[in-house]
Amino acid sequence: MWSWINGEVQAVSQARVAVVDHGFTVGDGVFETLKTEAGVPFALTRHLQRLNRSARGLGLPAVDEHVVRTAVDELMARQAYPLGVLRITYTSGPGPLGSQRGDGPPTLACVSLEGRPWPATTQVVVSRWPRNERSPLMGLKTTSYAENAVCLAEARADGFSEAILGNLAGNLCEGTGSNVFVVIDGRVFTPPVAEGCLAGITRDLVVEWFEVEERSMPLSVLDTADEIFITSSTRDVHPVDRVGARTLDAPGPVTAGLVEGFRARSRADVDPA
Repeated sequence: MWSWINGEVQAVSQARVAVVDHGFTVGDGVFETLKTEAGVPFALTRHLQRLNRSARGLGLPAVDEHVVRTAVDELMARQAYPLGVLRITYTSGPGPLGSQRGDGPPTLACVSLEGRPWPATTQVVVSRWPRNERSPLMGLKTTSYAENAVCLAEARADGFSEAILGNLAGNLCEGTGSNVFVVIDGRVFTPPVAEGCLAGITRDLVVEWFEVEERSMPLSVLDTADEIFITSSTRDVHPVDRVGARTLDAPGPVTAGLVEGFRARSRADVDPA
């Protein structure tokens, strides 16, 4: 397992980041997680574009995408897993212990770890906690993930792999690390980003490649939808067979078609523009 931190490649066990780095002390940073197959990252260009959008949203300097690509190449040359997970983290760098940022350069870190395939279907539960669609972090993939960690830990303690959140308006929003889709009468719907969800890379590709309508929906749609699936960079299109106490036949016909369609499209183009 290898890491790249500010230009230096090290084994993960030896990698170091300053204990006063603002990404560590206050969660002042952004990140991306990518799937890799045989050392080839999927949708790297889109992930780097979103990394910079998130950085701008936090007021951080632009990330040098060439440097990140070099880091990724160096890591993949060291160890290319059949299925891997690549994490790119960019923080405001060392700073005071409070909220004010320091004057030093940002920290850029990449790490490559072995991935594990998800099961064919998955189980989700509606979280008791809402997503704040009016948060200043809305739409940004930041390292301030404690809220997601709390919701996911509660879901996993009850035997579910993901927690689905509504927003403050009571509408369907997203998972802690995924986007959510529903199928109703053969049509596919997903919440628009204005509801507070992250514009996931896999989400956006599913919307672009297939017939999907972005629509505001009450959280209760999960009680009646014919099919449900979630998407993420490590899950791809992942059928849901249980929502809380409700079970579904999964994958349903529409979801099954999307699973195969996404697999074919993503393998034909590993870096879709």
